[in-house]
Amino acid sequence: MTVVVKDKKQLVVPPSVSRRAGIKPGDRVEFRVSGGIISIIPMLPSAADEYTPADRKAVDAQLKQAAKGPYYGPFETADSAIKFLRQEIRKRKADKTKTTKR
Repeated sequence: MTVVVKDKKQLVVPPSVSRRAGIKPGDRVEFRVSGGIISIIPMLPSAADEYTPADRKAVDAQLKQAAKGPYYGPFETADSAIKFLRQEIRKRKADKTKTTKR
C-alpha cells in the first residue's frame, strides 16, 4: 500500500494496515530505522503490567506453594509412570470410601 506524505511530514498508517498489524488506538509502537527502511513494532505489554500488586502477591504465593510439591517422578519409563498413577488412583478411591463410610 502506498500513501502520500503531507506537508506536516506526519505519516498516517492506513486503517487496513493497522488492523492487520493488530495496532489499536492507545497501543504503544516503536519505530526502528535501518538502511532507509522504517519498521513499526507494536510494543506488547509486559506480564508485570497486567497484574496489580495484590494479583502479583497471590501468583507468587501460588508459585511458592507449587515449588513445595508434591512432585512425582521423574519416571524411568512410561510404564513406571502408569503404574504409579494406577496406585495413586487406588489410594484415592480407598481414601474416598473410608470418608464416606463414617
